[in-house]
Amino acid sequence: MSVEARTKRVTVPQIRAMKGDTPIVCLTAYTSLTAVLLDENVDLLLVGDSLGMVLYGMDSTLGVTLDMMIAHGQAVMRGSKRACVIVDLPFGSYQESKESAFRNAARVMKEVGCSGVKLEGGVEMAETIRFLAERGIPVLGHVGLLPQSVNTAGGFRSLGREEKEAAAIVDDALAVADAGAFAMVIEGTFEPVARRITEVVPVPTIGIGASPACDGQILVTEDVVGLFSDFKPKFVKRYAELGAGIADAGRAYAEEVRARRFPGLEHCFGTRPAVRQGSE
Repeated sequence: MSVEARTKRVTVPQIRAMKGDTPIVCLTAYTSLTAVLLDENVDLLLVGDSLGMVLYGMDSTLGVTLDMMIAHGQAVMRGSKRACVIVDLPFGSYQESKESAFRNAARVMKEVGCSGVKLEGGVEMAETIRFLAERGIPVLGHVGLLPQSVNTAGGFRSLGREEKEAAAIVDDALAVADAGAFAMVIEGTFEPVARRITEVVPVPTIGIGASPACDGQILVTEDVVGLFSDFKPKFVKRYAELGAGIADAGRAYAEEVRARRFPGLEHCFGTRPAVRQGSE
């Protein structure tokens, strides 16, 4: 990548400086093509471990490996020229110790060339976040609903309804910010709790099923465009129905192949178009 292209990419300090100012636009990307299509209109592209469910048909994110994240991160970097690219650390790659977290995060940074990594957890991960940040690895935190802890939590559910649970999420957010995360995702959290967190932490909050008061918003791109239809969370707004269009195109193609209407001679090599009668 040229020096000119590097200087145009949105940086981590620029994302952090957007706190309380300009809303931060974020979407997920797992492929080079998606990155090309989204790059111009977003500030941050997250290579999320949600790719396990969206692309690989997994029941959760737990089966995603570090090698998978690196491969998809590299694809997104090839397609993106402007957006800040952050890559998820998958389950098992950072929880064992802060040292193992650093080794895996450093590998992602070196092999992908991304701007930082994201990891889930609050108070219990603060020491790890600090360890990474102090060693030059920008960290995007993630509090509230933690998909990698879905088994411990007993499934996917919104959090923060009860006062004790809400207070714990706020404590998590404060710990993540104090540890040096440049921003944090708040997922699946009752709106007043997400709003309160946004008010009290000094770094940007990026909501998904959280609050319009957050400093930014993120959704899974395939949810937004109707390409992932296993279920539609309450917090998702459909901006397109591309999945239905792909199904329609596949149906039309199948009909034409079976009826021998495709391919025509105009789609073949070594053929000449029919000459119209009466033409000169």
